[in-house]
Amino acid sequence: MTGILFRGCVVLSLILPGVVRGQSVNAVTEPDSIFPGRGKITEIILYRSGEKFDAAEEKPVLVYHEGIVFNMEKEAGAEYSFYMKGPDDDWTAWNERNYKEYTNLDRGEYTFRYRYRYGGDGMEVKGETAGGGGTAGEGSFSFRVKAPWYFSPLALIIYPLLLVIAGMMLRIRTHRLFMERQKRLEELIAERTEELQHEKEKSDNLLANMLPKGTAEEIMSKGKAAKTKYNFVTVLFSDIQGFTRIAEEMNPEVLIDELDRFFFHFDSLAEKYRIEKIKTIGDAYMCAGGIPERNRTNPVEVVMAALEMQKYMQFMKDDPAKTAARFWDIRIGIHTGTVIAGVVGHKKITYDIWGDTVNTASRMESSGEPGKINISGTTYEFVKEYFICDYRGRMPVKYKGDLDMYFVKGIRPEFREPDGSPNRKFFTKIEMIRILDAEEHVFTKYSEIASPDLFFHSVDYIRSVCLQADLLARAEKLEDQDYIHVRLASVFIFFGYAFDYNDPPAAARKRAGEILSVYGFGPQTLDAVTALMDSAYLPFQENAAAKVLHDAVYDFTGRIDFVTMVDRLYREEVAYGKVNDPKTWFRNIAARIEENQFLTETARKLRSVTLQEQLNALQSFAGEKLNNI
Repeated sequence: MTGILFRGCVVLSLILPGVVRGQSVNAVTEPDSIFPGRGKITEIILYRSGEKFDAAEEKPVLVYHEGIVFNMEKEAGAEYSFYMKGPDDDWTAWNERNYKEYTNLDRGEYTFRYRYRYGGDGMEVKGETAGGGGTAGEGSFSFRVKAPWYFSPLALIIYPLLLVIAGMMLRIRTHRLFMERQKRLEELIAERTEELQHEKEKSDNLLANMLPKGTAEEIMSKGKAAKTKYNFVTVLFSDIQGFTRIAEEMNPEVLIDELDRFFFHFDSLAEKYRIEKIKTIGDAYMCAGGIPERNRTNPVEVVMAALEMQKYMQFMKDDPAKTAARFWDIRIGIHTGTVIAGVVGHKKITYDIWGDTVNTASRMESSGEPGKINISGTTYEFVKEYFICDYRGRMPVKYKGDLDMYFVKGIRPEFREPDGSPNRKFFTKIEMIRILDAEEHVFTKYSEIASPDLFFHSVDYIRSVCLQADLLARAEKLEDQDYIHVRLASVFIFFGYAFDYNDPPAAARKRAGEILSVYGFGPQTLDAVTALMDSAYLPFQENAAAKVLHDAVYDFTGRIDFVTMVDRLYREEVAYGKVNDPKTWFRNIAARIEENQFLTETARKLRSVTLQEQLNALQSFAGEKLNNI
């Protein structure tokens, strides 16, 4: 039977497995369409699995692309014709084949129809007589092929969700790719920026080596630099005695190497003593102290550099390994006065100085002697307390007439170590003068940038604190180092208010570090000054220097203008949003003043008004202020 059933079938299905068990089966036929006998359907079989339908069940459901086989009764002389809308275009021709198969069925509702007849038995069916080619009977069978899972209602809901998810994933991926590209671009920009910054630093360093820092910055920002007059500058000239003769006798390469070695050492000395190198011309070396940063110690620092130049040249002459150096003798001339400094040129710019001081310094050098330092009478007046100098008398100078000249022999005994180098006392004496430079710098800068709302912490108040610190330090007979630290701390303690009112101590420490290094103070001085500033407001102090600074800061609490100063402090803190409750603010001020009484005997003696009187005055003033509020 099976051989007959599948003979000649072509399987076109691509598909899913057979019908799902438990689905209903429904045979829509004539009432007697499925039963044994006379040309009816005998069995219905799934094409792939061979599974049979139960004819008693409701309309069956086949899976997508399944096939179905209808087997009819096998009777002699019986002929069949079949038709199913969809797979068939029309009824099949009459033939004796008693089965019909359909494969690869698409989704939808199907009704299989069949007709049968007998070629000559003359059987009557429904009032008709079969024979002569007529139809003996017909029937039908309905079933459904369900849609595939990807056409199910759930799938139709999932598809938009998948589309949204895919869109989101695509957007995320696009965003990730964009961010990766952006990151690569930023890294590339950072690399290029770093390279440009590195090149800029190289060019800035090169320009800074050619020009003073302030002048270089001015040129980079404005494209040019203004000429500046300096009233107190010390100019140094040096040259090699008999250089022309040495150049004729020495190998040129050796000559240049030796000269470069000398000038390299001179440059290091100029940097050490904060001297500005101006230029070299052949064997001549020119530098100047007091520019571009003005200072009061430049005559001493230039003479110190000259002594070290002289010492270095002597060392080179005494070194047996330096056979060429024994021919070198250096002459140095120094003069102090007024100069004009600025930049000349447009393409190859140079920093230079002009004025009579420059000419006189050059004459000091040419009027000197090999191996000696010749200074003018003007420079002598500024350095005589530090150095031993031999008076040469009034010497004739070209275009200048007779000028007083001195040979510098070395540092005075009380200011030098056994090896001739300056001792601590020497540097202390220099730092006493440097205090004035730092003080002038701070006062000038504070006046330029201080806010008008600094009613209390004004430049006048800072000056008064500095003067009081100086007075108390001298009266209390502080050691020189303590005196220097107190004076510097009094200069910087309120400097931070001009930069950061919320954290003035931190701003003051930062600026103190920058300015003190410019004026030649070392890190130990900075540490001592910072420690004094940090502890100045404490009511108890351990050492004399801290007590002096404390009393200088609170000096206004003992003066007759105490109420005026408190009013200024109140208005200032109101302007900066530091007063939340005026009543509490006045209470805190009274408590602080009562707690921070004067610690030095001198401050107590200088008090104009007693503490109790000041507190009474403060209470009265606070009452008036609060009533007005």
